[in-house]
This record gives sequence, C-alpha cells and structure tokens, in this order.
Amino acid sequence: MINWWKKWTQPNEQPKQEFKSISALFEQAKKSKDFVHYKINNEHGSVWISYIKTLVDTNMLQRDILPTIQSNNKQSLEEIKGTVPIGNVKITDDIEEIKKKLLGGSVIIQVKDQSNKCVIIKAQSKSGREVAAPEIEFSVLGPKEAFVESIDTNLHLIRKRIPSLQFTVKEMKVGTTSQTRVAVLYVEGIANQENINTVLQRIDSIDFDHVTDSSFITQLIADDQNSPFPQLLDTERPDRVSAVLNEGKIAFVIDGSPQVLIGPTNFIEFFSSFEDYFLNWHIASAFRLIRMFSVFFSIFATPVYVAVLTYHYELIPKDLVSTLVTSRSAIPFAPILEALILELAIELLREAGARLPTKVGQTIGIVGGIVIGTASVEAGLTSNVLLIIVALAALASFTTPVYKMGNTIRLIRFPFLLFAQIWGLLGIVLCFSFLLVHLLRLQSLGRPYLEPIFPPRIPDLKDTIIRLPFSSQSLRPLNLQTESTVRFKKKKAKKKKDIDE
Repeated sequence: MINWWKKWTQPNEQPKQEFKSISALFEQAKKSKDFVHYKINNEHGSVWISYIKTLVDTNMLQRDILPTIQSNNKQSLEEIKGTVPIGNVKITDDIEEIKKKLLGGSVIIQVKDQSNKCVIIKAQSKSGREVAAPEIEFSVLGPKEAFVESIDTNLHLIRKRIPSLQFTVKEMKVGTTSQTRVAVLYVEGIANQENINTVLQRIDSIDFDHVTDSSFITQLIADDQNSPFPQLLDTERPDRVSAVLNEGKIAFVIDGSPQVLIGPTNFIEFFSSFEDYFLNWHIASAFRLIRMFSVFFSIFATPVYVAVLTYHYELIPKDLVSTLVTSRSAIPFAPILEALILELAIELLREAGARLPTKVGQTIGIVGGIVIGTASVEAGLTSNVLLIIVALAALASFTTPVYKMGNTIRLIRFPFLLFAQIWGLLGIVLCFSFLLVHLLRLQSLGRPYLEPIFPPRIPDLKDTIIRLPFSSQSLRPLNLQTESTVRFKKKKAKKKKDIDE
C-alpha cells in the first residue's frame, strides 16, 4: 500500500540520456526514420556521413559537402575541414556537443566509424515565411516590416536599425527538450547592468521541458505569475524594439516566435501605439487620451449601470428615467443577470470569431452580433439601453494596442459587475481599490509597474498619457536608471539654423 501511494504521489522525472561514445549516440538516433548514416568510398579509403535529413539543407549538402568529400584525396579530419567550402566547420570529440550540433542541423563526418573525433559542418535548413507587414500592430505611417519565426531574421531586422558596436546580443538556450534559442538584446553603456543581470539570471533559472513561444518566457520569468496583467511588453515591430533599446530597455528574441518581448515596462506603455511617434504630438496625445478614456469606459460602464439600477435610482436624471423604465418594463431578470447575459454573449461571439477562419469569423461576428442583440431585445430578455452600453464597452476594449492587455481589460469587468451587484457604487470603489493596490505592488523585472505615476517621476510624464514634442524628451526614463541619461543636447535640438542669404 505504501509503495502504491509513493508511485502516484512522487513525480517521475525523465532520465537524462548521457552517451559515452558517438556510436551509442548514433544507435539511439537510428530509431528515428529521418536519421541518415552511410559510408562514402573513394580511392584512399572510406568516410562516414551522419545527419538528420529533415533539419539539413539538402541543396548545400549535395552542392558543397558531398562533392568535396568524394573528390578528396586526403583522409585526415584537418584536411577535410580545410577543403569543405563552408565557413562554420569544427573538429571535436565532445559527445554532448556532437549531439547538440546533430539536433541543430549539422552534418557529422567521421574518418573512422567508431572514432569519437569528427568534423561538424553546419548545414541547417532555413525555411520559414518572408518578412511581411505587421498584422496586430499595423500602422498607416511608418515601416511595414514585422518579425517572423526565424531568430536570425529577427536579429537582422533589429541590427540594421542599430548599427553600433555597443549593441550587444547574448544567446542562451531554454527548455530541457526543446533547447530553444533565446537572444537577450541591449545597448551597452545605456542599459542598466542590474536590469541585464536580472534578465540573464531569470532566463538561466528557467526549468521547463518545452519552450515554443515568447509567451512561455513571459509567464516563467514574470515578477508575479498570478497577476492577470502582462509584465513584459510584446511587439511584432522591429522599429519599436530598436527605439526602446536606445532608451535603455532590454529585449528578448525567441526562436520560433514572431513576438519580441520588452522589459522593464509600465502600465501606461500598454496603451501607447508606436504609430503615435509618426504623428504630430498634438494628434498623438489626443489619440492616447481617447484610448485611456476607452479603457475606463470599458471597465466601468456596465458595472455602473448595474449599481445605479439596483441601489441608486436617485442618480438617474429625470429625463432619462422614463426611457429606462420603458426599456426594462418587460424584462424578467435583475440588472446583473441581464448584464451577464449580454457580456457572455459578446465574449462568445469574440471567441468564435477568433477561432474560425478569417472570412467566416468576420461574418459570424457581425451577423451574430446583430441577430442575437436584436432577438434578445425583442424577446424581452435584455433592454435596448444595456445593449448599447455593452456594445460600446466591447468596442472600447478593442482600442487597446496590445492584445494581451486587451484580454485583461475584458476579464476584470466581471469582478466589477459582481461587486456592483453586492454593494453598488461602494462595491465598485472597493473593487477599484483592490485593483489599485495590486497595481501598486506589481513590478516588471523589479521596477515599479505604475511608474511614473507611482512613484511619481515628473520628468517621465513627458511620454505617458500625453506625448510632448521630441525636443522635450532629451533625457531617458528615470525609472530605467540608465548608465547614460542624456539622449541629446536640448538646447542644440531647439536651435534652428537658416541658410545665410
């Protein structure tokens, strides 16, 4: 009985495979159908070639590697290394390194079949989609390039925008089975060394078997993994990444993910679009204010409706009382049930539209919203006033530029609805207090999440709720504690020079 209990309560970890010889490694690899291991004979002896064909560029193999080996009249590994017309060639007898290179798309060449010493030739196949325009963060103005799944392509898109020797890339691998490449990017001399060490330490301490996307990294290194708020900003725009790197932030590029992570970040940054910097500062500030108003309207509109109709009739204007009475005269449900029905219907339509193919999803969203909304009002299940409020609140939630923050905004409406039903407007204030305390305690890579509002940093307000002109943004954010705080000389930027007549 005790042994049975231990079997089900104690986790069984997968044993780590360690190979003592290259032949043992190849015996394990031969269990897979796509592993290739064969011998090439020439006048001076035999050469053994091993690779995984689904990872190797067959054109490079047939064009550059095999003809050179077949025509080679030498039989030492050093001479094979010198004749192969490929730059990344290495000789080693480290079994662990041979295993990693084999699984990374390299070709293994042996002069003696049982020898552990071999030549490793990098011949990885680079297949993937081409660089295209952004889909989530699309903008009318500005560059039309977005990240793809290839880490090398993404690094190229960033590197060409920061042609500086101070731009530093440190690569690590995460995932015990996936061995996913993660590149940490920063500008040396600008980024705070404490932030860099924090990022490197957290990524190095990740103990997870399979990491396939940047979302995994976000959840694994977040300061508070139980918070619904994203603590790292994800973007698909190379221009945005290059801009924040010059501010002193740190970026994470993950192989296989078209989203690059940025940190430390703050709450306000999730409501600013990078297109704001392509517009005049007056227009950009107006758009940011609209987004902030939309967020508050999306969260509080429906809870205020429930609270007022349940507890606070005296707050309704006299001219509006008759309209509300008429709209609710045949409704058999309490305001909270009425609101939950519509909110859940909106979320069901949104989820169905997101999961269906693009054209079908758009049709379902439009037609389904019209049909369900009209039918629910005519059937007397919901009032037309609440239908308008819920529709506007759902529309307002989509103005958030960052998708993950938009999901959070839609989620936190439901606790506000429950508090509004229990305690009315006092419940809304109480729920907002809990939310505010949570945001005050939240951090992003050890930095305050509500900066520059709390702790208050007046100089950093120049690019938050409103965006001041570039000439007023001569200093980097104080929250990042960068090594170099000055971006440019303010007096020199404001000085205008006219052509001498």
